[in-house]
Amino acid sequence: MGWRVALIEKEKHPRFHIGESLLPWNLPILERLSVLDEVRKIGVVKNGIDFTVPNGDREISYAFSNACAPTPPSAFQVRRSEFDEVLLRNAAKHGVEVVEETQVTEVDLAQADQVVVDTVGPGGAAARWTARFLVDASGRDTLLGRALSIKERHPTHRSAALFSHFKGVLRPDDARAGNIGIHWFDQGWIWMIPLRDGITSVGAVAAPSYFQNTGQDQDELLLATLSRNATVAARMGQAGMILPASATGNFSYICRHMRGQRYMLVGDAFAFVDPVFSSGVYLAMDGAASAAGAIDAYLRGSRKGAALFARHERRIRRAIRNYTWFIERFNEPATKTLFMNPSNILGMQSAVLARLAGDVHGTSRIWVSLGLYKIIYNCIRLLGPRVKRVPAQSDFSN
Repeated sequence: MGWRVALIEKEKHPRFHIGESLLPWNLPILERLSVLDEVRKIGVVKNGIDFTVPNGDREISYAFSNACAPTPPSAFQVRRSEFDEVLLRNAAKHGVEVVEETQVTEVDLAQADQVVVDTVGPGGAAARWTARFLVDASGRDTLLGRALSIKERHPTHRSAALFSHFKGVLRPDDARAGNIGIHWFDQGWIWMIPLRDGITSVGAVAAPSYFQNTGQDQDELLLATLSRNATVAARMGQAGMILPASATGNFSYICRHMRGQRYMLVGDAFAFVDPVFSSGVYLAMDGAASAAGAIDAYLRGSRKGAALFARHERRIRRAIRNYTWFIERFNEPATKTLFMNPSNILGMQSAVLARLAGDVHGTSRIWVSLGLYKIIYNCIRLLGPRVKRVPAQSDFSN
C-alpha cells in the first residue's frame, strides 16, 4: 500500500534559487530516485574543490577521487531552477499531487487524528487540506519553525551573502573546469560555481556588518568584494553580470525540535549552516530520504516507528555537527594553513575530502584520520599559524 501525497509549492517552477553545487554523496540518492541521467544532462561535472587565499599566489585543488572509499569521484554543478524542476516533475510522475503557486496561510496541529492546512492559490482561491502527517520542506522559509517559534539563530556564526550570475568568467582548461572555487578574502570567502552555457554563479559570504553602510549599491559592492581576492579578480577578467546582485542573510539557524505527533521538519526547514562546503542540498536530500522511512513506518503503525524517528533525528543532528565543526573554523588562520598545505599523513587529507564530499555519517573509515586533523588544527592554532608559501600543488597531478 502506498500513500496519497500532496506537495504544496508557493512558486511556479522553474524558478531561480541559489545552492547550485551538489556533493558526490548526492549521486546515490539521485540514482535511487531514477533522475541521475536527467541531472547529468543539465549539470557540469564537478571533480573537486579549488582554494586560494587573498593574494592569489597559488591555487590548491582537491580531487574527490582521492577521498576515502566508497566516496563517488565526482558530483555536478546545476542551475537550481532546472534541478528542482527535475525533482518536482519526478515526484508528480510517481503519483504525488503537485500544487504550485499556492501559499500556506495556516496550519492546525491541535487535532488528535489529523493535520489541517489552509492555503491560498492563484487568484486568491482558498482551500483546506487534511492529512495524517505534515512534512515541512519549506526551506529557509521555515514554515513551522516560525509558526511554532522554535527557530533559533546560531549563537556565534552569523553571516550574509551577496551573489549574482556572470557570463564569461575564465575557467581552467583541464579536469578542474567544473570545480567549485572557494576563495578567501580578508573579511570572508567567495564562491565560484561553473554552470552550463558559460554561466558562473559567484557570491561572497561575510559577517552582515561587512555589507552594511558601504555607500555602494549591491552590484558595486559585489564587484568590489570580488576584487579582494587576486585569483577571483583575474578570472573575472571581462566577465559581465547578467543578473542584478541579490543578498540574503541569517545563514545559520536550527529549530529546537524537528518533529511532533503528526509533523516533521526536513532539510533547511529544520536547520541551515553556512554554505561554505555546499552541504545544504545534500543534507536536505539525505535527511528527506531518512525521514521518509521513519514516516512510512509510523503511518503503518509499526512498533519501530518511534525508534526510527529518534534514530533519524540523532542522525541528522550528528551530520549537522560534523559539518559545523569545519564551518565554524573555516575563516581561522589554522584552517587556511592546513588547506593550503595539504598532507595525507595517515590518510588525513583523504578523510577530510570524504567529509567535504558528504560523508557525514562515517560511511568511510575516516574517524581516526579526522581526529588527527583536529589535533593538528588545534596545535597550529595554539602556535599562531601563518599560511606558508609552498609550490603550487594539485591532487589532479598525483
